[in-house]
Amino acid sequence: MQLKQGCLQIDYIFTDPPFGENIYYSDLNFLVESWHGVKTDSDPEAIVDRVREKGIPEYQHLMYSCFAEYYRVLKPGRWMTVVFSNSKAAVWNTIQVALQQTGFVVAEVTALDKKQGSFQQVMSPNTVKQDLVISVYKPNGGLEDRFKKHGATVDSAWDFVQTHLRNLSVVKTRGGELEFIVERDPRRIFDRMVAWFVRHDAPVPLSNDEFLSGLRSRFPERDGMVFLPDQVAEYDKKRAQAAQAPQMELFVSDERSAIDWLADFLKRRPSTYQDIHPEFTTQLGAGWKKHETKPELMALLENNFLNYDGNGDVPSQIHSYLSTNHKLRGLEKNDPELVAKAKDRWYVPDPNKAQDLEKKREKALLKEFQTYLAFTGRRLKEFRLEVLRAGFKDAWTNKDYTIILKIAEKIPEVALQEDEKLLQWYDNALTRTEADA
Repeated sequence: MQLKQGCLQIDYIFTDPPFGENIYYSDLNFLVESWHGVKTDSDPEAIVDRVREKGIPEYQHLMYSCFAEYYRVLKPGRWMTVVFSNSKAAVWNTIQVALQQTGFVVAEVTALDKKQGSFQQVMSPNTVKQDLVISVYKPNGGLEDRFKKHGATVDSAWDFVQTHLRNLSVVKTRGGELEFIVERDPRRIFDRMVAWFVRHDAPVPLSNDEFLSGLRSRFPERDGMVFLPDQVAEYDKKRAQAAQAPQMELFVSDERSAIDWLADFLKRRPSTYQDIHPEFTTQLGAGWKKHETKPELMALLENNFLNYDGNGDVPSQIHSYLSTNHKLRGLEKNDPELVAKAKDRWYVPDPNKAQDLEKKREKALLKEFQTYLAFTGRRLKEFRLEVLRAGFKDAWTNKDYTIILKIAEKIPEVALQEDEKLLQWYDNALTRTEADA
């Protein structure tokens, strides 16, 4: 049912939509409808159904239509709760992208323990045993008005971040222990900001490292999470009462997450290649994405991090780490003993050098993207997701949507559907191309 234009908007929405192809709802009505001589029109039913030739793209379009109506009738600044359960990454990404395309911003994803599982959850060994609760909000009218007035500027990006942080939980606990709030991770905030600009058909005004550097200078950070200045006191109070800091879990499944894992590892422990290699290799397990090329460790280190070659003062990050060893404590940064111990260690660059590295890396990624464009075969069997993401972003910025669609035809559909970032660029490019036709 639709609310007519101009009628009173509503304060809160709770929705429990169909979970892909878990249940064919209209089919369940067959016997009862046969008895009454009626038949449900299953065409607009939002499910994945191979018999009716409804794949994931059709499911996403139908869910988008539903979320667009929810967005229209919800008051600015108010919330919607979406209950969802599906074990397939493609279906999960479809829901998230559909939400973001309509204008909603994801603030939290948590598990819902219903104590008693559904029939499907109890009987099927392949069904996810807990539902997920996705909390999203419709940005307030002030943010939208300011964006319309000022456009895709750097200030607009920080305006979005300010609003988004205000809507996130400050503290989460489980069993008396603090939990890491994933949506406060700087990398996740960057992804939300990018989705916001793409949804508005606008170029993203900040690179990844420019954004991360600006985030650190503008907002306080605690335990790997970003807060507003007036939120920190509440978090610090709870943190002081907790036995330990919340732990962030990093799962390595592609090149981007491998870089994130290395950054986290090297921040805690600047190390040589020989020390990093066995630790890194154990991360490249069964969770690696099927079509993603596995990168060489040395290539990841050279393109994203810095190595101390023994010349000049020992970098502060390495000096701080080695100074925790009582034998090296108190040594100057140019002390021969400290230099010898620090030589050949990899470390995370400071923000200014990180931006230079990112520009160099992005140039290399875009160069490799051109080889994908020139590929004459039917399908790319293996590829780097980071190359595709960089190429899609560059094409979007240049409003060359046909390049995105052309490359999308060269990669397996499942690879596109299972990567939220690629799916976001692709769907929006498809929408813009159809609108211009």
